[in-house]
Amino acid sequence: MSATAEMPYFINPSKNLSKEEKLEAYEMAEMAINANLDEAQLMVMKMSTINCILKTYLPYYYWVGFYLVHKEALVVGPYQGTLGCLHIDFSRGVCGKAAREQKTQLVNDVHALAQGKDHIACDPNSQSEIVLPVFDKNKNLIAVFDVDSSLKNSFDEIDQEFLERILKRHFEERALQKGICANEVV
Repeated sequence: MSATAEMPYFINPSKNLSKEEKLEAYEMAEMAINANLDEAQLMVMKMSTINCILKTYLPYYYWVGFYLVHKEALVVGPYQGTLGCLHIDFSRGVCGKAAREQKTQLVNDVHALAQGKDHIACDPNSQSEIVLPVFDKNKNLIAVFDVDSSLKNSFDEIDQEFLERILKRHFEERALQKGICANEVV
């Protein structure tokens, strides 16, 4: 299946929020995530729920999902949106860079990056992106969390602060049971 620039009928185009609206949306989303997941232990349950709640509360989330670490590469995990890349080497794209450097990546305009190397265009409607490393309680990289918007300049320090806190709480600070690890699904 090849990517086209036409917006899929089942996906709404992104709508950016003001800083105040963004703070309010994240506060509500974080409360909903914590209320639903504080007792959850299965990784797939946590990933799917985080995707769903964030995409519900934040209208600029065009694509949201996890890529799981498997043999020095990333494989697609739970996500919401159009077809994601199925496999990403650590040497390619924003997701690969987040995994390689183990640091959050904020990109205001993905099309300004070298296509195929610094950015992988799984969907040409994606215009901006934030990618965060996801660690387990032993500080091992287990995944990256990727969010795309169909608008430029959608992500900032507010997104980074809330997402880092959510991911830390639900993956690093709480013991996980297996139930979708890259080693189990590949």
